[in-house]
Amino acid sequence: MNDKRRFTRRDALKAGVAIAGAGALEAANLAAFAQAWAQASRWKPEKGAKLQLLRWKRFVQAEEDGFMALVAAFTKATGVPVTVLNESLDDVQPKASVAANTGQGPDIFWGLYSLPHLFPAKCMDVTDVADYLGKKYGGWVPSAVTYGRSGKGWIAIPVGYNGNLINYRQSMIEKAGFKAIPQDTAGFMELMKGLKAKSVAGGFALGRASGDGNAWVHWALWAFGGNLVDAKDKVILNSPETVKALEYAKEMSNHFVPGCAAWNDSFNNKAFLESQVSLTNNGVSIYASAKANAAKDPKAKEVMDDMNHSLWPVGPAGKPTEFHIAYPMLGMRYTKFPQAVKAFLAFTLEAENYNPWLQAAVAYITHPLNAYDANPVWTSDPKLSVARDCAKRTLTAGGLGSVGEKAASALADFVILDMFASVCTDRASIKDAISVAERQARRIYR
Repeated sequence: MNDKRRFTRRDALKAGVAIAGAGALEAANLAAFAQAWAQASRWKPEKGAKLQLLRWKRFVQAEEDGFMALVAAFTKATGVPVTVLNESLDDVQPKASVAANTGQGPDIFWGLYSLPHLFPAKCMDVTDVADYLGKKYGGWVPSAVTYGRSGKGWIAIPVGYNGNLINYRQSMIEKAGFKAIPQDTAGFMELMKGLKAKSVAGGFALGRASGDGNAWVHWALWAFGGNLVDAKDKVILNSPETVKALEYAKEMSNHFVPGCAAWNDSFNNKAFLESQVSLTNNGVSIYASAKANAAKDPKAKEVMDDMNHSLWPVGPAGKPTEFHIAYPMLGMRYTKFPQAVKAFLAFTLEAENYNPWLQAAVAYITHPLNAYDANPVWTSDPKLSVARDCAKRTLTAGGLGSVGEKAASALADFVILDMFASVCTDRASIKDAISVAERQARRIYR
């Protein structure tokens, strides 16, 4: 069932509603800024405009509270009511695809990775918004440009990223004989072995987890020099490098906690918070949850005090091969209110909104614009600082290739994730798994 929240003009005028739950925002300051911004903005919403936005369901309550405060301020300043729908990560893409095909549905989608590239012709051109924000806030990081542009213009605004990091329990890795997460794949394998043998095992999602599952298997593929396609989008998956990546993942999976084959994007959060797993990959939402509950829950405080985050190890490829989750926001071409959509997109990334929202998200959201390197959240807690540069470090959905419709389709169809899962769960040999994935990829890239 959809989790719907509608902010009307009447709601926005009620004291306390506009800024409820966003502790970093001062209501009076935000209201004053929003009003002045609306008057000066180059994007004037159409008369009678109203918007519907579908987003991924929050993992950090404070992030959602901050975002809803931003939405309410926009409504109060512009008079444009906004209905926000929340869906699980895995449900955003199919709903957006249906809307694109039928020409009806929410005006704005806020999805994952290269979602807009599944249907670029159905997305609004938002080049003017991207140019305005880039010029004002120090330019876009390269991956944001890659995700946002199609052809000669922008079809989406990458509003943020979820830094997909190694989450670990310090006491548990020390019991396995390590003081920190090894920064090479060989050392990381030894840690995984030691955790199972001497401590509490780690584990990564092998179910169709759009975020965590896709993130770690692409890291593994790229870490060993494997790639789905080359720079010209020619399928090159069947390679010695891919074999080595699968051999590594298979060996590592032998040391996972039981049940990873069924994990989606929420299972590892729960397992970690219940101390059932020592190490997994995730955003900083686990830490945020523990921190939010520490005062009333001794177990949450134990997790908060004992956990930390690390970047991914570097493999034989010799360079970082991280795959962090981009969150692009796109307006649909069928909307009746394109100026209102553009106004909302621009408003969201203005410093008076975006800086407090980054702080409310406690580093779960990483920024796409260089100016926000200076946000206080990156120095507020040493356990969060590692997430600051995720948008700059990440590779993009196409790997060596483009992030166009074909790469988006391969990601949406879990071509790489299913290949790794079938090997790790003994459903297929390495040779057969590569063969199946290669056939799927050739159909997509034909």
